[in-house]
Amino acid sequence: MSGPELAVGAVAVCDDRLLLVRRGHGPAAGEWSVPGGRVELDEPVAAAVVREVAEETGLDVIVDELLGWVERFDEGHHFVILDFRVTVLDTDVPPSPGDDAAEAVWVPLTDLGEYRLVDGLVDFLEDVDVLDPLGPASR
Repeated sequence: MSGPELAVGAVAVCDDRLLLVRRGHGPAAGEWSVPGGRVELDEPVAAAVVREVAEETGLDVIVDELLGWVERFDEGHHFVILDFRVTVLDTDVPPSPGDDAAEAVWVPLTDLGEYRLVDGLVDFLEDVDVLDPLGPASR
């Protein structure tokens, strides 16, 4: 395993729906997560968020505040992921999967429990007040 890799995640909520992608390959393949990925060399973090969302969903976003960070250890990788709240510029455009995303959808917050989410996502979203810890999306 090499040293930690810096990655970003985008938390987009609109009309009580969360933007999710189903990973097509690599770590967490087949699981649902917020759009995101690695920060490229010499790339500003905010630019990485915008790029990753566009690549994985076809949507344009504005980066808002940093919500928090998480660490993930998967298949010989150590990721430090900075998760940002983002605003989708045109919520009437349906997400279209691309890059390593097999699917991209808006999911009602009340339906998150029906999806196989990456480990720790619900806890993180509760910790940063995106989800109500007593709400139906909780385990």
